[in-house]
Amino acid sequence: MKKNKTIYQDISEWGDIDEFVEITQDFLPKPKDLVFKQKLKTVTITLDEESISFYKKKADKLSTSYQHMIQNLLHIYAKRMQQKK
Repeated sequence: MKKNKTIYQDISEWGDIDEFVEITQDFLPKPKDLVFKQKLKTVTITLDEESISFYKKKADKLSTSYQHMIQNLLHIYAKRMQQKK
């Protein structure tokens, strides 16, 4: 997965932007990076319609299941949080 770094330009009327802006890397994966299989356990979860609609559209474009994309998103998030400990 390619990591993107957010780049901020100095804005002269603001002075030194580093004084009040923390530059961080985007840690969320792109939808195409959520297409892989894991060992699964069935749970029940309620999600908002807007989120489901987003994943369904992306899944259609990638010829995969929106449920798998959501599962993989949660998996990636959990792994990253474990690494921070």
